[in-house]
Parts: sequence; C-alpha cells; structure tokens
Amino acid sequence: MDTKLIAGLQDRIGSPKVLTDEETLRTRAHDYWVVANLRAWRGDALSLPGCVVRPGSVEDVQKTVQFANEHKVPLIPFGLGSGVCAGIAPDANVILLDMSALNKTRFIDETNLLAGFDAGMNGLEAEEAVAVQNLTIGHWPQSIALSSVGGWVSTRASGQFSTAYGNIEDIVYDIEAVLPNGDLVTLGKAPRAAAGPDLRHLLMGAEGTMGVITGVTLSLRQAPEKRSFSAFYASSMQAGFDMQRQLVQSDWRPPVMRQYDHPEVDRLFKEHVRGTDALLLIVHEGPANRLDLERDATERIAAKCGLAKANTMVCGQWLERRNHVPNWQELFEQTIIADTVEVSAKWTDIGAVYDATVASLKEVPSVVNASAHSSHVYQTGINLYFTFAALNDDPQEMEKIYFECWDRVMKATAKHGGGIAHHHGAGRLRKPYLPLDLGDSGVQLLRTVKNAVDPAGIMNPGNLVPD
Repeated sequence: MDTKLIAGLQDRIGSPKVLTDEETLRTRAHDYWVVANLRAWRGDALSLPGCVVRPGSVEDVQKTVQFANEHKVPLIPFGLGSGVCAGIAPDANVILLDMSALNKTRFIDETNLLAGFDAGMNGLEAEEAVAVQNLTIGHWPQSIALSSVGGWVSTRASGQFSTAYGNIEDIVYDIEAVLPNGDLVTLGKAPRAAAGPDLRHLLMGAEGTMGVITGVTLSLRQAPEKRSFSAFYASSMQAGFDMQRQLVQSDWRPPVMRQYDHPEVDRLFKEHVRGTDALLLIVHEGPANRLDLERDATERIAAKCGLAKANTMVCGQWLERRNHVPNWQELFEQTIIADTVEVSAKWTDIGAVYDATVASLKEVPSVVNASAHSSHVYQTGINLYFTFAALNDDPQEMEKIYFECWDRVMKATAKHGGGIAHHHGAGRLRKPYLPLDLGDSGVQLLRTVKNAVDPAGIMNPGNLVPD
C-alpha cells in the first residue's frame, strides 16, 4: 500500500491503530479455511494486507470506512478469523479492519430479554456474560470460543441448539453497522416491523460486502430448568430422517437432534457401534414438565418408526467433545486433506442428497472417508454435514482433491434438490456455485443490491458475489 495512504489513515484515526508490522499482517492474511492453511503449511507466499486497522470505537470504524471510500481503497472486515469459506483474502492494496478490540458487552436487559454487544465480542464471552443472569443466547456454533457475534451475523451462522432456539437470524434483534459511505445505521427497533423490507438482512450473510457490522443486539431466553437425553439406532439414514420429521412435525422441538451415519459412528463413537446402524442423539432441555412430555413423545415416535434405544451416555460424550476442532497442520503432516460441507434439503429430497453425494465422493480415488450427519432440523426439512478425507503425499495434489470433493458435494446436492449452503456462508469458496441456489436472475439481483449499497466496490471485493 502506498505510504502516503497509510500516513493519511494514521492522521485520520491515530498512528497506534494502524499496524504495518509483518507479524500482524501475517496473522490476518487468511481465516481458518483449509486451503489457506494448506498453502501456508506448504510454504506458499502469503498475500498480506497493506495495513491492519484496529479501531477502538465505532467512530474509528466510520473514519476508516470514509477514508477507504474517499480513496477507493478496498476494505475487508475481520472478526476473530474463524471463517472456513475463504471470506478473507487480502492483498497489498487492502485495509484489513480488525474488529477484535470492539469487544464489550453494551447492556443486558432482563425484562425485555435483550443483550447488546460490540461486534468483535467473543461468542463464548457473550454467552458467559448473560449466564451470570441465568440467561442464555442459545446460539452454540462449534466455533463459539473462536468466533465473534458480528461474525455470526455476517455469515448467517447456526448453532448446535438451533432446532429449538433458531439460527442467528431468529436471535438477532437489531444490527448497528457502518455503510460503505461511512454512514452509521441501526436496523431493527421493535419485536417485529412491517416498515418495508427487513433491512437487517442486507447485512446478515453479506460477509463484509455491504458494510461493517459494529454492534448487535440479541434476544435471550431463560436458562433451561432441566436437561435430559434420548438416543436411538436407525437401520438406515432414511429411517432416522423419517423419525426426526415426525417428531418436529408433531410440534416437539428438542434443541439438539444429531444423526450420524455408520462411518461417522465408527469414527466418533466406536463404543456405541451396532452393526451398520445410524445413531441419533437428542438433547432435551427446558421446563421440567414439558421436557418429560417431550421425551416420552420422542420414545413413542421412535418406536413407531422402528428405531431401537441406544445408550444415552453417548449424548454426554458428544457434549464433552463437541467443540473440538481439527488442527489442519497435524492432518497435513499425516498426508490427509479433509473438510466438512453443510447443505440442506426438504424431507422428500434429503435421502437422495445423502445417497448421491456420498456415492460421488467415494468415486474420488484418494478419498478414504465419505460420510455425513444431520444437525439442524426444521418443519420442512433437515441439514446434512458431509465429511470427506483423502490421503495423498503430494501437497499440490491435496489441493486439487479438495476442490474436486467440494465440487462433487455442491453439484450432487443441487442436482437432487438441496440448498448448497446451510450456515458457514459462501465466501470465495462457494460463490461460483451460488447460481445453483439463486439462479442467474437471483445472482444478478445480488449484484444489483451490492452495486447500489457499495457503488465504489470497496467492501471485501471478490467475496460472495459471483464474478
């Protein structure tokens, strides 16, 4: 980046907030995306941002965005770096806006069950702040200790307890953001509004392309009175899907419903393997009386669908291990390239999506694992989390295999009626496949909105919107 631009930015917001040392630039060069980590491990040259800005206030964010807009300098918002779809890919011309210093709890309102946070607030710290008041946000992504509340909104995140508590769009009350021209807006004022389109959704899932989220108000709920577990074996994935459908369509909402196919049971819960059965784990929580009724109904529906009871200890084991994330470098050193890909589909399509995608992944010569589990359930359908792993001792080939596996998951899912992105966002990884979900006209509408909101094209260029 031109030194005069950096000097001008330092004059605008203060020199200590504009960082150019190599260590800072290197640690903000990418997010947790597998391929970015693979390239770093291989020793590929990193593309570093021109500078990193660490704002200490919303006013600092406004000044930085205004500066970027005036000088037509690309700007990328950066939360805590837990993204997995290549949403962060700076170059030497980019200002990277590190939001981690905006990390305060703004308020906790026990009467209206609302809590406000700076966008850079760590997700686990936000949950712990409301837990002191015997409340919960109810949003538990696997990355909760590594992600920010602003990042949750920006990627349309989903938590492990979403079947009862909803996804982030069901939890967000209002969003404070700086638009690409530097204006500050707060979108959302009341429990519900009919004041035109819901403009919060311009920022939810926009992944830094429509502005910079600076603050979020989230709705809360009382901490659950009681928790208990159910677990069942299903003779096939379809049998388990049918049971889950009947349960939620009977208006029961256990917050956690996770169904693992046999390869995943064998990999994650070896002591609970039964033949080639799938394994369904259910966590019930809430008022004690309702919970007992829900668990009884769950057992009746499971029996009706031909599922057999499993040891509920497996649910406790999952709770203990649920946020363990892989260390990519350890896998690379074992010549393994792996990833997870989350999709979703209607009940009538999900079986075909599962069968076709697993079969397609197994056709890749180096693949040693192709499996899936479900983890988010709706009245109308369910999500699947595909996992692939391949063995190859050539680091260049590992990358090619990775993209082939992703391509197969995207195309098999779309071919059989599924949606290609459930909750990790699109980033640069999924953006070529967005026409499969949006259609050509939908992609053009997305471009039109982007161009209207960000006419100078400064906000995270190259991300989300297909070329």
